[in-house]
Amino acid sequence: MTRSKEDSSVERLVNTVMGVKSANPDPVKTNNTATSQELDTQVLVNYILGTILQVGLILAAFWGLEKVIAIADSYPALPDWSGSVLAGIFFTLLSIRSRIFSPLDNTRSQKTYDDVTRPGWAPPPLAFPIVWMSIAVLRVVSSLMVWQELGQQFLVLPLIVFAIHLAVGDTWNTIFTVECRLGAAVPVVVFGPWLSAIAVTVLYWQTVPRAGWILAPSCVWLTVAALLVFSIWQLNGKEPWYPLKRES
Repeated sequence: MTRSKEDSSVERLVNTVMGVKSANPDPVKTNNTATSQELDTQVLVNYILGTILQVGLILAAFWGLEKVIAIADSYPALPDWSGSVLAGIFFTLLSIRSRIFSPLDNTRSQKTYDDVTRPGWAPPPLAFPIVWMSIAVLRVVSSLMVWQELGQQFLVLPLIVFAIHLAVGDTWNTIFTVECRLGAAVPVVVFGPWLSAIAVTVLYWQTVPRAGWILAPSCVWLTVAALLVFSIWQLNGKEPWYPLKRES
């Protein structure tokens, strides 16, 4: 009994930090059944525009933070490390809650993962927020190293690609977790979070080799995640790899 309470406490703590909502034991049923095999162009456009807008907002935040740190550095009374602290806080916020910049519904929930048929090797639900917390730490450390190496600038290629990586990851979360579009989630996870994670890691490595090695475990995890998404798609009807029109 004590062990069970400890596990529950750990789960609540991890989910709180990562903003994951536990599945409602008695969820309200909604009709989201696809009515045909027709592509939902409006939803597709929403995904694209939402992702672009999120990238734009993150880059605007980069620009603003550059100005704030430049102003802080101009005050001799402030310690030299004040800019690094501000950058570290921002990278932490970005790594854990990048979805605050997204106009799409990016609610983190275990419901979809709990409801679908999963392969036998699938990790337990609690593993995901724990792993993502660990990856968030790696992102903060590696991004700070790149930021410092590139003259404490945010609007540089490695960090811009990092912003794109976070945005496409949040859009994928909307598609899979929120809307349970298991077919559309397959190509998006491959051409979005997985490929962009590799691109970010390579750019970080080219800038600061150690930063690339620090971030490399995220590529391993996203490879596992992509295989899991594909397996879930296979086990749950194999709907087309694009968003289908649904009943309201």
